[in-house]
Amino acid sequence: MDTLLEIKRLQKEKNAVILAHFYQIPEIQDIADFVGDSLDLSRKSADTDADIIVFAGVNFMAETAKILSPEKKVLIPDREAGCSLADSCPPDEFRKFRDKYPDHIVVSYVNTTAEIKAMTDICCTSTNAVEIIESIPREQKIIFAPDRNLGNYLNRITGRNMVVWDGACHVHEEFSLERIMKLKGEFPDAKLISHPECQNPILIASDFIGSTSALLKFTGSDDSKEYIVATESGILHQMKKQNPGKLFMPAPPLDSTCGCSDCIFMKMHTVKKVYNSLNEEKFEVDVEPEIREKAVIPIKRMLEVSR
Repeated sequence: MDTLLEIKRLQKEKNAVILAHFYQIPEIQDIADFVGDSLDLSRKSADTDADIIVFAGVNFMAETAKILSPEKKVLIPDREAGCSLADSCPPDEFRKFRDKYPDHIVVSYVNTTAEIKAMTDICCTSTNAVEIIESIPREQKIIFAPDRNLGNYLNRITGRNMVVWDGACHVHEEFSLERIMKLKGEFPDAKLISHPECQNPILIASDFIGSTSALLKFTGSDDSKEYIVATESGILHQMKKQNPGKLFMPAPPLDSTCGCSDCIFMKMHTVKKVYNSLNEEKFEVDVEPEIREKAVIPIKRMLEVSR
């Protein structure tokens, strides 16, 4: 059986679309109908006329698709594809935290569960976070969740004093500045480009900071030829495809036995699992109606601000 041909056949037969995040394995990125970051995937989820969405990402992304398109069947190829950042913000604990600051509104990163979104006033992604924060009156106090590195970065560049939840992504926490500087010594002309979920010492040393889509765009417009990339290594596939004459190196993590930084959850999906998911229509993602009705409000507010 030619798995790729079968996937295409099933897509046509079932009116299905495959959405993939930049952090997926190259083979999945290449068969997807659309590859993007969280903001772009949210927009595609809301706009698609497909009956079935196969979401090659992590659970919170598939949940967001279901929240925006409740009438569609949303499938995820591996139901265990969670997110360390989303898991770092348990709903019960966050509710207590939020209640300590009754005069604050909540801005939450899309990297959260539907339950957290239901307690949120407006969502953001790393692409539009500055735009979202600056759309809020300066006198309005804010809680930012769940990523402490992104929240602290936003405080620095916007001059706000948001209360930041203490969560983090296992990939972006693990980069080693010492090993990055050693690599930079071997490639002195290489620019360090980083995602704002990285820790502050990495960001201070960076030549450019941006979301996955911003990093990809930068490498296309910048005139350098070599880059050390401090985010999940899946983005390098698109960077190499769009810039075949340039060299892209994954920033090394603290663990010296590994030369890259992969999200263990993003990398759970395979082409075979995508086929099985579409063929058997598994694993379906659902969101309780009461949660969905609350969670859709901050997502739509975000999309309106970033339209």
